[in-house]
Amino acid sequence: ADPRCSPLRAGELALAEMRRKHNRPLKLLCRLAAEAVLNTPSGVLPHRDIIGQLPGQVLRASGGARLLLRRPSLDEYVLLMPRGPTIAYPKDVSAILMMMDIHPGDTVLETGSGSGAMSLFLSRAVGPNGRVLSYEIRDDHHSLAKKNYKHWRSAWEMGHMDEWPDNVEFILKDISTAAADMRSVTLDAVVLDMLNPQCALPVVHLSLKQGGVCAVYLANITQVIDLLDRIQSCKLPFLCEKIIEVTHRSWSVLPA
Repeated sequence: ADPRCSPLRAGELALAEMRRKHNRPLKLLCRLAAEAVLNTPSGVLPHRDIIGQLPGQVLRASGGARLLLRRPSLDEYVLLMPRGPTIAYPKDVSAILMMMDIHPGDTVLETGSGSGAMSLFLSRAVGPNGRVLSYEIRDDHHSLAKKNYKHWRSAWEMGHMDEWPDNVEFILKDISTAAADMRSVTLDAVVLDMLNPQCALPVVHLSLKQGGVCAVYLANITQVIDLLDRIQSCKLPFLCEKIIEVTHRSWSVLPA
């Protein structure tokens, strides 16, 4: 059977999308269970009415609202999954992955794991023969990232013919104390998503292959300046290629 046409099953993730005032979309994520119900601003929809339906079907909630049901994409999942820290947003992750030029089979280091968003995108990019090492200093973030990764993998395997690769190793450790771990690893790329990435650079640069890319995800220009100052003062062998901000502009096209 074509996995794109397989019906939704109990245990997998489903995304319900409805239109609100001014045609604004509302997306609701749920894990299907026979006795559960999906709560919407316009009533409820029993999961048993969703289970067995093909993706793309439109069902009605008890209040009359039309709901489009389908499997979530990865970017929709990371935006709707449980989160503790702020996630790396899909628009930014896409730019980071392109700049890092990651290939299937690569070994990539990530710090920190956060809620697991970057880990999932890296997992897909390196493929089943690749490897992602994800370091996180906080126990609650470490646990949440592992949980979100596990939930996505299990849901994917139920709704598709192939398995999602089990290629992410979540490590509860401060990367600045992991110099011994890095000696036996050759990294194709590094992505740093942490408050003080300059603390990680002296540890990770020795394992990064010649010509490899280190991408740093920062919230403001002050952090960028601190990072560049540290690279210069410590004479670290990094060249700053580019500093960018990724923006998306949404359009709404409606009948006159």
